[in-house]
Amino acid sequence: MAEKKLSKKALSKSFRNWYYGHLTCFSQEHMQTFGYLCAMLPLIEELYDTKEEQKEALQTYSAFFNTEPQLGTVVVGMTAGLEEARANGEGIDGEMINGIRAGLMGPVAGIGDSLVVGTLIPILLGIALGLSSGGSPLGAIFYIIVYNLVLTLGMRFLYYKGYELGGKAVEMIVGEKSNAIRESIIMLGTIVIGAVAATWISITTPMMLPGDISLQEGVLDTIFPHLLPFAVVMFCYWLMSKRKMSPIAVMLILVVVAFVGVLVGFFDPQLSY
Repeated sequence: MAEKKLSKKALSKSFRNWYYGHLTCFSQEHMQTFGYLCAMLPLIEELYDTKEEQKEALQTYSAFFNTEPQLGTVVVGMTAGLEEARANGEGIDGEMINGIRAGLMGPVAGIGDSLVVGTLIPILLGIALGLSSGGSPLGAIFYIIVYNLVLTLGMRFLYYKGYELGGKAVEMIVGEKSNAIRESIIMLGTIVIGAVAATWISITTPMMLPGDISLQEGVLDTIFPHLLPFAVVMFCYWLMSKRKMSPIAVMLILVVVAFVGVLVGFFDPQLSY
């Protein structure tokens, strides 16, 4: 029997299905399960001839799945390679494929959230904010183009690299070298976030103390220049990391603080902070 080989057309369609539809029929019960099924469907249809074989193969991917969708593309590509190997009788079964998928969901989600949400997006936003000085639209244009370009090329690379490596892709994702690279990128992202906070957050107070002493210039700036912006950043960090509050809840708290601050004269309503 001739060896079965996935065509470029089927792989490309599978990638597009995941790229555009990883949140297909998304729910708290199934998360990305149906998006994964959509991505595997063109592959299963090409590898297996009968409806019974296709149905049996798709049962593997009906199990719950959820991860960070950009980096998680490598898992889809990897299972494409494993499914091809199973169709050729190489001793790989659905239990093995599902075990690998389930084992990679958590690590990939943690790494992906750190790299994409916690590092890439803040870096791009920091650059975009700098380009937007004076109301220029260049920052928004830069972010839209670069973000989508990086994610599209990155996801495509990960899909085909996962397909090429098959089970060996596990080492690429969670191996020792990948962890070192991830930690380096996270450190760079942390530096960028700190620079953005120091550059763009400006909070001052016009409050005067007895004896015509400015609270801002006469007290706070002598203790720690830019103390108020630093305090606000650390307060937001504490709320989100320690109290586990959502960004929306933190923004609402800041609105209340600003409102009360204006009422008591700590903030000047005529100024923009």
